[in-house]
Amino acid sequence: MIELKNLKSLLITATLSLSAFTSTSLLAHDDHSHGVDKSLAQAVNGDHRSAKNKARDQYRHPIETLRFFGFTPEMTVVEITPGGGWYTEILAPALKGTGKLYGAHYPDTGADNYYSNSRKRLEKKLASNVVFSEVVLTDFVPRQQSELAPQGSADLVLTFRNLHNWKDAGVEQVFKDAFNALKPGGILGIVEHRLPAGVAPEKAKGYVSEANTIKQAKTAGFRFSGASEINANPNDMAQHPAGVWTLPPSLRLGDKDKAKYLAIGESDRMTLKFVKPENTSFSDFKQKNKQ
Repeated sequence: MIELKNLKSLLITATLSLSAFTSTSLLAHDDHSHGVDKSLAQAVNGDHRSAKNKARDQYRHPIETLRFFGFTPEMTVVEITPGGGWYTEILAPALKGTGKLYGAHYPDTGADNYYSNSRKRLEKKLASNVVFSEVVLTDFVPRQQSELAPQGSADLVLTFRNLHNWKDAGVEQVFKDAFNALKPGGILGIVEHRLPAGVAPEKAKGYVSEANTIKQAKTAGFRFSGASEINANPNDMAQHPAGVWTLPPSLRLGDKDKAKYLAIGESDRMTLKFVKPENTSFSDFKQKNKQ
């Protein structure tokens, strides 16, 4: 039988051991979070980014947005239609050497059109600086099935301000493609111009319904994980003469009411996070997303 004083000693030792383990775990978590912040801060403040692009950080909140999506430098990340590469300038250096970045962009078909020219411009940008040397481009074709990355390889799939270009059928296909590219437990992160509740889409061109986006993602098999107001702008009422492009950075109306729209700032945006369920198998995916 253990004597009372020995039992007390054992309890104290166990408590101290548990406390030390917990403290070590918390420190490790803090160190990792600090590492993520440092990696993103270095990318955001890098000399490879233009002053013009850095000026938009106040509206796009890249560090806060990527942290909300659970970004870490060890991830395999897919960015759908990088466009001019605004976010690629941040993702590429933050992942370089530790993770992997796929840019799923329109293919260059050789035609003189928006899609091919956009691919050419992006390729030129990626060739312009060593920070982009590890980026892998894949082909994304709107409203067609596309392999954004090898099936089941991605930890995080991101798309920024693109849903309005794809329309409902295109969005539904993109969500299927993202589901296929992600590992079980992987994240789909979306930032998009937000249509105010009760406003008809034709009165707010370029803005997208948050409720409908959540429904579409769930239909593709995702679980809704949460929303953030990181990119919200309460000054944006969404009903503008030239749609969302009335606002900066486009300023479609030129000098007409320019001060007014600059005062509003960039659009009000929803920031949504979805998860591919852990127990999802590829056969489940094929059944859920039959073409």
